[in-house]
Formats: sequence, structure tokens, C-alpha cells
Amino acid sequence: MPTNATLSIPVQSADGAADGAGQCAEAVEHDLTFGGFRYTCRVAGRGRTDTEPVVILGGSSQDRYSWQRHEKWLTPLTSVITVDLPGYGTADFLPARYGVDFLAAAVRHALEELRVPRVNLVAACYGGAVGVRFAQHYPHHLARLMLVGMTTVIPADYAAAMERWDGMIRRGETEPIARELADRFMSPPGTGHVRKKAAVARLVYQQIATQSPEQLRMSAEHNSRLMRHEWYRPEPVPALPSLVVTGEHDTLTTPAMGRVMAACLPEARFMTVEETDHLAPVERIADFADLMARFCTDRPLEGLPYATEPEVFGTPRPV
Repeated sequence: MPTNATLSIPVQSADGAADGAGQCAEAVEHDLTFGGFRYTCRVAGRGRTDTEPVVILGGSSQDRYSWQRHEKWLTPLTSVITVDLPGYGTADFLPARYGVDFLAAAVRHALEELRVPRVNLVAACYGGAVGVRFAQHYPHHLARLMLVGMTTVIPADYAAAMERWDGMIRRGETEPIARELADRFMSPPGTGHVRKKAAVARLVYQQIATQSPEQLRMSAEHNSRLMRHEWYRPEPVPALPSLVVTGEHDTLTTPAMGRVMAACLPEARFMTVEETDHLAPVERIADFADLMARFCTDRPLEGLPYATEPEVFGTPRPV
């Protein structure tokens, strides 16, 4: 059974200023164990239930607190569940022999322990790989699926760079890899206007450059995991409302790649968030939270001032 602790944590924006005039998000944390590895779930907002709970699986450099800034728009509707899966955040170290299938099974384990039968799953970047595998293996747990910055293949140049980064991490060369990764996640100069670009680039750099020895060890193992296991497997995906979202100027997981991903989902729509790149959820926090809330409550996605019109892939279910 999980052990619980109630927390009240300030919500911080990318530039360090309090987002929402110093509001705090109250949450309950659950320490769980799966396959012998300890991990932690954070559950915020247990009030209204306008829709199923929202589970957010963030990228490899994110933890269960990385999406706090979005909670004030989501918790009035339903609870928000974030998780440090084994191998990430403050969870136990996870050897690279455990891949995406294990992490998807850990998400299922968390829902069963929390006694949450069905959820809206929002999965970004590396979390997108876990989210798709979860949808393929445990479709009965899903009401809706939203993928952010997700592709069917890891870009070839990124895969090649990972082997070099792996060595740099293991040698403790944090400053140069932090600079490289910040540049990789952000669109290059001249691509187009990106909101909060300088502030977000500083945030990414600081998060990587200030990693502890244990965090560096986890990062190196994450790179090994990426290189040793399938990123995307073309197994059946359930027919359920799905949305694929990419930043307008994302040069890591491009809009073209996002459209390919959407075409693999039976009832998907595809949109880009304007004036953003790969880190769209951080660059337009309020707008991205609004998009999540709209999708998870079946509200219209047309005519939004911050995003392109949805492109439809497959056959939507009748309303």
C-alpha cells in the first residue's frame, strides 16, 4: 500500500517569478514500489470531476513537479497526477535493461495502487514513448490520449549525439552537455519567434548543469535505455480521442514528424502551438494548460488564438 504525505509547494514560472501571484498547489504524494523499485506519484486537486483524472508523463529531464505551473487551470476540473517513474526524478535508479515496456507497466501499477480506473493521459517527449506503449498495452485505462513533441522515430542526428553525450555525462562534463542540450531543445536563431526563449533556455541549462552525481548517473542510464530499446513499436492503438501537439518552430520533433505520429492513431487530431518550439508547454504555460483542459473536457479546439486549426487524421467518433 502507498504511504502518503501532503505537500504545499510554490508554483514557479520559467523566469523564476511566481506564476499566479504566489499561489501554492496542495497535493498528496504516494510512495510506491514496482518490480522492486521505489517511485513516487503526486496527486493534486481532489475536488471537481468534470472529466477523468489527468496523468502527465513528462520528458526525461522533468520530474513530478515540472508541470505544477499548469495545475491551477486543470485542478478546478479534475485531479492531476504526475509521477517520478523508476529511474527518474527522486525514484530509485533503474538499470538500462528495463525499457519502455517496464515503464508503461509501472504507470499501470500506479493507477491500480491509486484506484483510478480511467484517465486522460498527457505524455510529452520521452513520456510520449511511454504513453503510446501504455495505450497499446493497457487501453482499458484510457479515456483520451494527448501526445506532445512525440515522433515515431528518434531523429538520426539526435541518436548519434546521444552516444557522445553518454560519454560526456559519465565523465562529469556537465557544462558543455548542458549547453548542447539547451541548444538542441530550443529552435536555432532565425527559425521564428519563440516566446520566453531566453528564459527557458537558461532554465534548461541550469537544470542540466546543476545535476547531482546521482542525477548524472540516471541521465547516463537514460541515454543507454534510449539506445537499447525500441522508441516506438507499431502495435495497435485503441480508437479513442487523441491529440498530437508540436511547437510551431520545433526543430527536434518537427510538425512533419508530429503529423506522421498522428496518422498512426485511429482518431487523432494534430495541432501546432504558435510561437513555441520543443518546449511549448513551458513557453506558453497558460495557453498550453488551456489546450489540455479543452481536450480533456471535449471542448472545441477550433479558433484558438494560440494554435493552428486542428488537422484530422482517421475518423473521429460521432459526438
